[in-house]
Amino acid sequence: MKFRRQFLINASTTLAALAATRGAQAQVANEAPAGSPPTFGTLPAVGPEVSSATFSEAEKLMQTSMTPAQRAMAAASWRTSMASMLERRTGPRKVALADGLAPATVWDPALGAATPGPSRARFVRTRADAGALPASADDIAFATVTQLSRWIESRKLSSERLTTIYLDRIQRLDPKLRCVITVTREHALAQARQADKEIAAGKYRGPLHGIPYGVKDLLDTAGIATTWGAEPFRNRVPAADSTVVARLTTAGAVLIAKLSLGALALNDIWFGGQTMNPWLLEEGASGSSAGPGAATAAGLVGFSIGSETGGSIVSPSMRCGVTGLRPTYGRVPRGGAMTLCWSLDKLGPMTRCVEDAMLVLQAISGPDASDVASVPARLDFDSGAPVRGLKIGYFPSWMNEAPATDIDRQALESARKLGMIPTPVTLPDWPYQSLNVILFAEGAAAFEEIVEDGRIDQLREQTPDAWPNLFREARFLSAVDFVQSDRLRRKVALEMARIFSQVDLLLVPSLRDEMLTISNNTGHPSLTLRTGFVEVGETRSDWAPDPSHPTVKLSPPRRVPHGVTLIGRLFDEGTIARAGMALEKAAGVAAQRPPGF
Repeated sequence: MKFRRQFLINASTTLAALAATRGAQAQVANEAPAGSPPTFGTLPAVGPEVSSATFSEAEKLMQTSMTPAQRAMAAASWRTSMASMLERRTGPRKVALADGLAPATVWDPALGAATPGPSRARFVRTRADAGALPASADDIAFATVTQLSRWIESRKLSSERLTTIYLDRIQRLDPKLRCVITVTREHALAQARQADKEIAAGKYRGPLHGIPYGVKDLLDTAGIATTWGAEPFRNRVPAADSTVVARLTTAGAVLIAKLSLGALALNDIWFGGQTMNPWLLEEGASGSSAGPGAATAAGLVGFSIGSETGGSIVSPSMRCGVTGLRPTYGRVPRGGAMTLCWSLDKLGPMTRCVEDAMLVLQAISGPDASDVASVPARLDFDSGAPVRGLKIGYFPSWMNEAPATDIDRQALESARKLGMIPTPVTLPDWPYQSLNVILFAEGAAAFEEIVEDGRIDQLREQTPDAWPNLFREARFLSAVDFVQSDRLRRKVALEMARIFSQVDLLLVPSLRDEMLTISNNTGHPSLTLRTGFVEVGETRSDWAPDPSHPTVKLSPPRRVPHGVTLIGRLFDEGTIARAGMALEKAAGVAAQRPPGF
């Protein structure tokens, strides 16, 4: 076109007029008759020229193949049929997609069921006396929210004193752990003093009133930095609280710290270093809810809020020996939380006992307009309800091979002794790893802008298994494969529905990869709790093996926490919680503390 325009400018008037006349005639001749519909393959040609060789190389990435004739046809038509649909990549970017804009398609874990979950709403906490207030500040710090709330309600303990205890412990112990990104000292003390005034005036808000807590630093806090653990966002200060933080404020809880997460919610390394496991300081706390796991285990907060997309509550809860509750997808609204994957992200409590997790869940549950995926759902929990007769499903082969241990098998035996009915179940031998196409595609879409403008290169970790490389690679995933993965997701969800028609809950090895992938994609709730200890002769890592950063050999082996995970029916957190409380009591290990903390 440029050549043709230059020719007309330089030609004589006669030739120009003749060319113009012929051009007009050709245009009329090429116009489709009135009433003709638009067709594919007639868009203006855009993008670089491609050849059969281009497609031959691309086929290697996509693991597909074409004949020479098919390649030739694709190469000749690509620029007029497909290239213009890559406007998000090539520009001019006529429309901006804001961080808070969710996709039009919303995952529905209930698969259209009219009333998923319990038929009634009920919440009954334990009535047991919390006992005398300990004389030691450390003993107070490690008390559960179940105990702390009773002491605060009865005014045996002030919120300000408890807040000061935790602030002092953060100052003294966090240098060992690197689990706190921002300490909210003045904000916390102001909230604690307000809580004490309200309680003294008889305005007790409930079991979280006056309890200091920390949140994973991907939850927005008004006027307080929310960094996502990533270098490009170190100075990001939101104007409003996330929905969960706002609800905890309404419940009277005291925000004391923004806790670390692996950069952009991957593993346990952030711009301040690696968050360490209080039980084994030679290894990371696991991620990406590393800060909540470490801070809760080390007695730096009363409770914490983590998030999970593919294991980020379960794994640090296991590593750090705390209780992690990943609620049903849609129960807890994610407004004001960093998005990694719209159809997978979940927010949930990390605590020092099972009942604490339910106390927190009650405060943060319920739909909110800030999250298009949030739904109304009843919460039915009775801490005193019997567990006898519950059918507890398990996968026989999983219980007899790694990563299962004797602790997992003992937990299943404990369930039997408690009157639950162990029931073997099965899953088809399907390629569940294929579901992760959804994770990588949504993650790459969420962070497209910082990948393209190069800010992703500021992240500390640039290994093949870190986000910078994975997000770049994900640009080459096929849209067809994404849709097929989404169809498989529905098929897997139906299979889980079949299993839960046979049992009331599942007991699984916490880090069994298939169930982490399946249950995160189907949206089922999970509860991870400590039920014992194992010995390890080598440190554990979230990262792929790297000869330049070998794991540390431990001689003699070291004692570390270990636990199991209970998977529940959709929106039925109450059943896995009461089963978890029974197993927790039978195991008798929840109160043990990491040495040196």
